[in-house]
Amino acid sequence: MTQSTEAITRLLDIMARLRDPEHGCPWDSEQTMLSLLSYTLEEAYEVADAIEQGHDEEVPKELGDLLFQVIFYCQIAQEEGSFDFEQVVTELSDKLERRHPHVFGEHQISKQELEQVWHQSKAKERQEKELHSALDDVPLSLPALTRAQKLQRRAANEGFDWPDHIGVLDKMQEEILELKTAISNNDASEIEDEMGDLLFTAVNLSRHLEQDSESCLRRASIKFERRFRRVEELIAKDNTDIKQLSIEQMDAYWKQAKQEL
Repeated sequence: MTQSTEAITRLLDIMARLRDPEHGCPWDSEQTMLSLLSYTLEEAYEVADAIEQGHDEEVPKELGDLLFQVIFYCQIAQEEGSFDFEQVVTELSDKLERRHPHVFGEHQISKQELEQVWHQSKAKERQEKELHSALDDVPLSLPALTRAQKLQRRAANEGFDWPDHIGVLDKMQEEILELKTAISNNDASEIEDEMGDLLFTAVNLSRHLEQDSESCLRRASIKFERRFRRVEELIAKDNTDIKQLSIEQMDAYWKQAKQEL
């Protein structure tokens, strides 16, 4: 038995003991798949945060917490008789081999052919699940930006797409004008619709530029937070109340923070 196998076996045994109704942990034993969902999402975001912040020493710990969620679901399912960890690993291995014929097959294929094989494999899987639309299995629970990008990518695979980013930029200008009109009309419902269309188009532009919109916005938020905290420090150093500053004064502090950070 390899060290990896021993480690996984130990983890599975620990999970089974935690779920033991008589001698296990009361909290762990009462959890369900539904009750775990919020924790799973939280752990996934903590993995992303550790990676984006460059906290390499935290990444193994956060990945471990995320793996624990997978083991937890598998233990619950095994108790219910629906599936177990072995089935999850087997199905994953089968899918990886199926989607990477250039690695596990006999012939090398080009990047373009690989993309075609990937999409064909996904289409076949949707067909086996009796899903008829290319958009059928895009989860509603995904973050809005991620879901928008996934929907757009699926539609693009069907040929429903702009030929390049120029058309998307033009579309953004169109959406901005429509948003301005909605604001002029002071129509809250119309503003919401047009704001959504503008954001959706921004995600489309990110995709065309081969950028992940969720990651772009997270980085922008981190950058804003870092600079705003510096603005607060500068204002405090000058013994000034930020709420009493004019727009011009705040802009001056902001420009200084941008130069430093």
